[in-house]
Amino acid sequence: MEVVKRILQRLVNWEYAGLCIIVLVTLTMHFSIIMHPNEPVFDEQFYVTDARHILNGEGTWHIEHPPLGKLFIVLGMFLFGDNPFGWRFFSVFFGTICIVLIYLICRRLTMSKESSFLATFLFSLENLSFVQASVVMLDVYSLTFMLLSFWFYLKGRYLVSGVSIGLSALAKLSGALALPVILLHWCFTRRVRLWRFLISMLSAPASFLILMPLFDFVIWHKLLNPIAQIETMLRVLILTTFTRLPSEMLSYPWDWILQPKILTYWVDPHYIAMISPSIWALIIPVVFYITFRSIKGSGAGIFGLSWFAGTYLIWIPINLITDRISYIYYFYPTVGAICIGLGLGLSQLLDIGRTGQTGRLRRVAKMAVPVYLLLHLAAFVMLTPVFYWWKVTACIVLYVFARHLLNTGKSTSPRGST
Repeated sequence: MEVVKRILQRLVNWEYAGLCIIVLVTLTMHFSIIMHPNEPVFDEQFYVTDARHILNGEGTWHIEHPPLGKLFIVLGMFLFGDNPFGWRFFSVFFGTICIVLIYLICRRLTMSKESSFLATFLFSLENLSFVQASVVMLDVYSLTFMLLSFWFYLKGRYLVSGVSIGLSALAKLSGALALPVILLHWCFTRRVRLWRFLISMLSAPASFLILMPLFDFVIWHKLLNPIAQIETMLRVLILTTFTRLPSEMLSYPWDWILQPKILTYWVDPHYIAMISPSIWALIIPVVFYITFRSIKGSGAGIFGLSWFAGTYLIWIPINLITDRISYIYYFYPTVGAICIGLGLGLSQLLDIGRTGQTGRLRRVAKMAVPVYLLLHLAAFVMLTPVFYWWKVTACIVLYVFARHLLNTGKSTSPRGST
């Protein structure tokens, strides 16, 4: 028994124990609903139909999107059949990779284990992130490669980071927004070896142009001119404006954080494109907080602010100039930035709760984090399409484990200050 206790203690104290628990629990919830409903929801009807055309050798009917994301859907259907499991398998798989990458990015930003765990915990149980990883849409593939590009960039591997940006854009054109995030952060923090950095970043458009004909060949069985394909995609996207295609489902970028519209993908089980209220209510305060932390020299704060500007703020001038339609789920790539800011803030509250000198402040800080985590889990239970028995059980397991880690963990990091 002593040997077993020591092994269990080592597993619990292992840095990636919390991450593994989160991954296992979220995977269980995803697979509990992967067959429900047994017909396409929302835009799944377009992408599943498109995948069927590709499998039948008829090419793609939706020429406004690049090929990579569609090919992952095709691969799932080829491996597992034309059924909900085949349609959604790779969405779940890539959504799980996103969770892992969020944690790895936090650690590369020298965030403590505690704040990294909190950021990952919040991201994995955020409704919009969970739902987008449950359905057959292109966003989860694009976000995965975007996060991969951030991780490689923070490791100093600029060339591979640029290729990852290209792959993100090949899954969905909005994946190119990873580039302004990295450029902003580099201008704020690094500014060394300018030519090496710029040449490496050129690998993003280069990989896009080189790889797109190869992926298109899989779809069309012939080589296509990538420049002509880009022109076609942009021409179609330019025509999709609020003026030409008015709809109650559409929303402007500023609405996402001021008065977000709920976009229903399916009624029963209820797939809802909605930012978890526990995250949404704190977006603006978190942006001010990471701005403050950035001024104080926090590397995580600077990157989080760059991430927010590059994937969200940039949509405002784009929309004002082009009138391009947009949806609430376009905020999905920005959720990670908000979770990083929340991870930093909650970890700081925990420090105050442990070491604060003022009795009342210390008690409030000590209670604030577990109460907030409970509210976040409550929002997840109310919003996500997982059956209640599964998600309530999962949330209890994660909450108990999170409390254990936070009660026994330390907020200091061996890699330096956050």
